[in-house]
Amino acid sequence: LLLGELVPTMHGFLAKHLRFHIVGTFIVSLGTATFCNFAIAEPGKKAYAGFYRNYDSMKDFEVKRKAGIFQSAK
Repeated sequence: LLLGELVPTMHGFLAKHLRFHIVGTFIVSLGTATFCNFAIAEPGKKAYAGFYRNYDSMKDFEVKRKAGIFQSAK
C-alpha cells in the first residue's frame, strides 16, 4: 500500500523525542546555573568582601549608640 509511505513511523518516536529534550534541558540548566553564578553570586561575594574589608564594628556601634538607636546601651 502507498498509505504506509504517507503515515509517519511512530516506532521509537517517544524515545527520540525524550532523548532530544533531556539533552536540551540539561544544556539549558547548565547554562543558567553558570550565568547565575557569574552574573549574581560572584559580584555579591565581591561586594560583601569589599564592605567587610574596612568595616569596624566598634566604630559603627559607637555611632549608633550616640545616635540613640540602642535603648540598653546608654
